[in-house]
Amino acid sequence: MLYLIIVSLIWAFSFGLIKGNLTNLDPNFVASARLVVATLVFAPFLKLPKLENPVRLKLLLIGACQYGIMYIAYFYAFQYLKAYEVALFTIFTPIYVTLFNDGWSGRFRPLNLLTAAIAVIGTGVIYYAAPSGTNLISGFLLVQLSNVCFAIGQIAYREVMKSVSGVEDREVFALLFLGAVGITALAAGFTTPWASLTVTSTQIYTIIYLGFLASGICFFLWNVGARKVAGGTLAIFNNIKVPLAVAASLLVFGEQADGNRLLLGGTIILAAIAIDAYWQKEAVQAAAVDEKSEMVG
Repeated sequence: MLYLIIVSLIWAFSFGLIKGNLTNLDPNFVASARLVVATLVFAPFLKLPKLENPVRLKLLLIGACQYGIMYIAYFYAFQYLKAYEVALFTIFTPIYVTLFNDGWSGRFRPLNLLTAAIAVIGTGVIYYAAPSGTNLISGFLLVQLSNVCFAIGQIAYREVMKSVSGVEDREVFALLFLGAVGITALAAGFTTPWASLTVTSTQIYTIIYLGFLASGICFFLWNVGARKVAGGTLAIFNNIKVPLAVAASLLVFGEQADGNRLLLGGTIILAAIAIDAYWQKEAVQAAAVDEKSEMVG
């Protein structure tokens, strides 16, 4: 859970940096460049001989979905929406995480969906005022595509790695980024105006920072953290970055937000985490009692 908290704090600043520094660049170029940096971070740790070909292919496909398609949709959304609006529309990610987690395991857990819904309500309280803009629908759909891809990738990576033994996360993570680079570089090849492309020093530093830390290190910590928590907890932590992003906007980027709603919404989200933690503890204790009873019987 600590990994998820650290990543959420770092990601809170990404919305403002992208909107403020990168929106005049082709989104596919930004996505590709950011992912190339992330790939370089983990390339030295890659241990291909430890993986069978089917596992390699699965990890490449997971990366193409979770980071590649996700980033293409995510960066294009900034062409239509303000930074806080992009953050707002990520509130649906916990629902997708819960549904995909339950679908993968083959059983429906109402409590997971309930805690995720509480987290959504808490985040929605922060942004009660409806966003404005003629491109709202386009931006909304792009963010939802991004949310779905990110949710699928988290669950798929966790499940695939369960079947792999003797391999550390850092030894395979470059494969995810390679899959993402492949699809974003292909897209950039068609959309980026290479002949007239101009990138400022500020934009270069921003891409390096986002690629190294927000993408490379943070995506790694997030997927490792996702393997250590229950599906319901993972769903909730997908929304922690939203109130944090509002706080970053207020304190760092000088944007305006309703402090009372931020406090109320944050409290609701924390309550959802507490409820989920309690239910998970109860479930573990109940399973232990059942196991003990079977052994005695």
